[in-house]
Amino acid sequence: MESILLYDTTLRDGSQGEKINFSAEDKVRIAQKLDDVGLHYIEGGWPGSNPTDTRFFELAKGISFKQARLAAFGSTRRPKTPCEQDANLKALVESETPVVTIFGKSWDLHVKKVMANTMKENLAMIYDTVAFLRSHGREVIYDAEHFFDGYKNNPEYASQTIEAAVSGGADFIVLCDTNGGTLPLEIQEIMEQVCPKISAKVGIHAHNDCGLAVANTLTAVRLGSVMVQGTVNGYGERCGNADLTSVIPNLQLKMGLPCVRDENLRRLTELSRYVSEVANMTPFNGRPFVGASAFAHKGGIHVNAIMKTPKAYEHMEPEAIGNERRVLMSDLCGKSTVDYKARELGVELGGDGFDSRRIATEIKRLEHEGYQFDAAEGSFELLLKRLTGQFEPLFHLESFRVAIEKDKDLPCRAYATIKVCVGDQQEITAAEGDGPVSALDNALRKALNKFFLVDLEQMQLVDFKVRVIEGRDGTSARVKVFIDSRDQKRVWSTIGVSTDIIEASWQALEDSFQYKLSKT
Repeated sequence: MESILLYDTTLRDGSQGEKINFSAEDKVRIAQKLDDVGLHYIEGGWPGSNPTDTRFFELAKGISFKQARLAAFGSTRRPKTPCEQDANLKALVESETPVVTIFGKSWDLHVKKVMANTMKENLAMIYDTVAFLRSHGREVIYDAEHFFDGYKNNPEYASQTIEAAVSGGADFIVLCDTNGGTLPLEIQEIMEQVCPKISAKVGIHAHNDCGLAVANTLTAVRLGSVMVQGTVNGYGERCGNADLTSVIPNLQLKMGLPCVRDENLRRLTELSRYVSEVANMTPFNGRPFVGASAFAHKGGIHVNAIMKTPKAYEHMEPEAIGNERRVLMSDLCGKSTVDYKARELGVELGGDGFDSRRIATEIKRLEHEGYQFDAAEGSFELLLKRLTGQFEPLFHLESFRVAIEKDKDLPCRAYATIKVCVGDQQEITAAEGDGPVSALDNALRKALNKFFLVDLEQMQLVDFKVRVIEGRDGTSARVKVFIDSRDQKRVWSTIGVSTDIIEASWQALEDSFQYKLSKT
């Protein structure tokens, strides 16, 4: 069976998402990772449109991709401008990529109202641009922008734009739902009408404004699309693009359509988290297939069932896409949940009289006080080992003091002094930071570096969240603080609970360091 071709546009369309800003070096790193995972096409950006993309394509000339074909993206020639004199097309040719992707207008609304162009000139622009790039030996992918909206408004003209691209020699015609407002049934109806008339290979490019980008992509493949365009994690403008981390496993595991080798499919979760990290975006736990919660179970009945047969509450094996099954601890937990987690963590129950039933009771008590162990598995692992006598804290706090200084025209600065004990030795250090938690973090690192042969610089605090447990007491209310930390091997979460936000922060921070040191 012919493989479905995967076209990644994370570096171009994905970078248009809110709060996402890739450097040229970031783009190189992501492109190499995409190539390693076996994607067929990587769209690097729009050369000549901005300095970052221009630099990326210069850097890319020195990279030998193992499988992927690099694509440069751009528009058709300008109205009434010969291709040879169009700066955009000149930059595309000079990028020296084997593939060029061109977008053109399919919707007469854009031709007349947005471009103030004529319908005839728009068709000429499409034909001339594709033919020009083909004459330079490029594989040409034509993105028919706003195709489905254009077809609904004026099917005859939308079809003429496709014919112009095919006549110019386009290798692929990619039908775009640029506004993301088309339903799967409409995709089906339109593709059934137009695909038999297109002699080139067909692709699909869907946006997610109605939450249907993946569904529309799968529908298009069923109707003859052999190329799917999308982004890792669905990053993109407005509500994003079709998420390749959902598209790929759906195609390969649910529809039986090969996309990548099985060993690369098992790296999909790794790819999702890698791109999140480079993009400086917090991973979305609820993301299908690759999210941390995709195979997480909380209710005692669910846990009891998956211990007997996982498919009772899972639609697939998480290992197939590099994810893992997780059992969450909460006030909903029972004996079977504790038994499962203990086996998962390699903890022997019964120590100090704490069997699974007694541990479940203790967890329910702590959750009633405000702890939330399903969101702080690092703290839970430490708790389980403490209760059963299998963990001795590697350091102890004697005291700390935090001061905050605010000058009139300067941001706040925080200073922390900390006294900790390791065994029978004591260390006192001081440090400053952007806030009290940052200062405590820096001071604790300085102190622990004197005792442990661990590179704590590899450990980073990547997220800090505060939640009010009960707001009726105002500023005297109890709060819970979550800290997410990571090193080169893992990500873990810890929690602290107190009426004092600094004390709660310290509890979460201390657990984070205790967890890190216990794993080395």
